Amino acid sequence: MCDTTLAIQPTTDDFEARLVQALNHGGLLLLTSLGYRTGLLEAMAGQPPITSQALAERTGHQERYVREWLGGMVAAEVVETDPATASYWLPDERAALLTDRGEANLAVYAQFMPLLGSVEDDVLRCFREGGGVPYSRYPRFQEVMASDSGQTVLPALFDGILPLAPGLIERLESGIRVLDCACGRGRALLAMAERFPASRFTGYDLSEEAIGWARAQAERAGLANLNFEVRDLSDFDTTAMPGAFELVTTFDGIHDQGQPRRLLKGIRRSLTSDGTYLVQDIHASSHHHLDREHPLGAMLYAVSISHCMTVSLAQGGEGLGTMWGRERALAYLEEAGFRDIQVHQLEHDIQNDYFVCRP
Repeated sequence: MCDTTLAIQPTTDDFEARLVQALNHGGLLLLTSLGYRTGLLEAMAGQPPITSQALAERTGHQERYVREWLGGMVAAEVVETDPATASYWLPDERAALLTDRGEANLAVYAQFMPLLGSVEDDVLRCFREGGGVPYSRYPRFQEVMASDSGQTVLPALFDGILPLAPGLIERLESGIRVLDCACGRGRALLAMAERFPASRFTGYDLSEEAIGWARAQAERAGLANLNFEVRDLSDFDTTAMPGAFELVTTFDGIHDQGQPRRLLKGIRRSLTSDGTYLVQDIHASSHHHLDREHPLGAMLYAVSISHCMTVSLAQGGEGLGTMWGRERALAYLEEAGFRDIQVHQLEHDIQNDYFVCRP
């Protein structure tokens, strides 16, 4: 970076100060993503001060890179250092938020920044030419989303999410047919199939990589009541088998579909008359001015334009985007034929709404 850029100083201009702060925060997210993926954060958690050389040896990485990473994390006031001993440590209260030692590992979400940044040239082309960026340009997206759902869906699945539909736990214990559309790596289905052996579970997703991973996990766990299929759901309104399932779920799976209306109509078609559709999707408004106070608004719009909206457009789809909002979601659900719709939020999850829908 040249000297003229470095000359920028925070001033009383709040917007300029915010931009300078954002540059630092962007750097912190990149460093945090590296710390998560290299295992450096986990290696420092709960440990006494350590030198860069010792940390490099412990994790199997090159010392020069480890030292530079440590410098950045010190500058970001995440890692502490003692210059007299050239040692570094990660305070316990920060480790609880950046490793698996705490209730939620926020370092997981830092991975979105480099992942989405890798397709910036593709997105720029779409600004000029239209169209979208296909799923194939995101080789790690399913992996990152599985880590995400591991902290929003899985911890609350049995005690918070499924009980939103009265009587659903009892029906699952007795034995019903369950479908998860856009299931990704199927971690929710894997957990449910193990917990409710009397029920039968099916997962559909467009990603062969995700379905391959899910099948391997199901086979390894010996879950005979669980089946995964690679399936394009853009024509589900006509290809869904009527009345085939008592429960259908989608976890963060509607807004990036090519044909979300068709999928929702297919879900309604596939449900029994006494069935339940349980939806997790992004908590937002369908109006830009009402998203100003959203705690993750800018981040989620960035995710939308760099992934969710554009992958839908790449399929010739609607391009709803991440922030399609509660108002539009309710309208689409009613259009699909759902008449009893309840909306919930869970205390642990500021990012999502949960819809319990019945015919």
